[in-house]
Amino acid sequence: MIIVTGTKRSGTSMWMNILQNAGIPILGEKFPSNWGETLREANPDGFFESRLRDGINFTSNPDPNTGFYISPKGHENHAIKLFIPGLVKTDLAFVDKVVATIRPWREFSKSITRLRQIEDSHRQEGAEIPKYLTPELEWWSENFALLKDFACRKYPLYMVSYDNVLSTPEKTIGEIIKWIGTGDVANAASVIKKEYRTQKKVAYTPHKAITTEIASLFDELYQRVDQGLNLELDFLARLNATNLVLLPIINEEIAVAQNIIHINKQG
Repeated sequence: MIIVTGTKRSGTSMWMNILQNAGIPILGEKFPSNWGETLREANPDGFFESRLRDGINFTSNPDPNTGFYISPKGHENHAIKLFIPGLVKTDLAFVDKVVATIRPWREFSKSITRLRQIEDSHRQEGAEIPKYLTPELEWWSENFALLKDFACRKYPLYMVSYDNVLSTPEKTIGEIIKWIGTGDVANAASVIKKEYRTQKKVAYTPHKAITTEIASLFDELYQRVDQGLNLELDFLARLNATNLVLLPIINEEIAVAQNIIHINKQG
């Protein structure tokens, strides 16, 4: 399969729309369930979600409820959207090519906060509001997980920046369509709209753990992808060192969130 991945609010839905308009068959719905009524504001052109977004493996395929099975054979040229944690959990037999999109961390943080506010505003009265991971820690955790997964499993990967798609759509999309091996570039590029960028050069005050040095590293990671630069060994070593600093903080936030869920279930 052609797997479109990234964090939430990084352009994964945009890329599914691009590939669909290129003529590539997709797996997923533009507006699953009642999302068209509740979340259209966040993604007017659709989300392209599927029941497999959290990973394609023995727990999700066959479908535990219906028994429906998707075979890797015959779906090599189908596109499916999996967020990074889902890709990491996906059996390698389903991973033919991966298009990974990355967004500047400050923009992501503002955008994911906006999405969470929209989601929370549509919850039923009295419904539990989830304990979310701090946005910039989520950005780091997932993008680092992608790089680690790629280093271990070495599947065909094309990383693309959010900026390149919006600033030079025909060139950027053309390069990826050529890499995939099929698709109508002009039709695919025609879906790109300036309105896709909802967060522009925003001021953002990060978590106290994000020092000036770490913020600069986040920026450099994005810039390297944006400029098509290699991730040399010394840079990868800096990424690993940063993860050692941030991982305990991330794990603590996850543990707190899980504990809240456990307490609420007991109540």
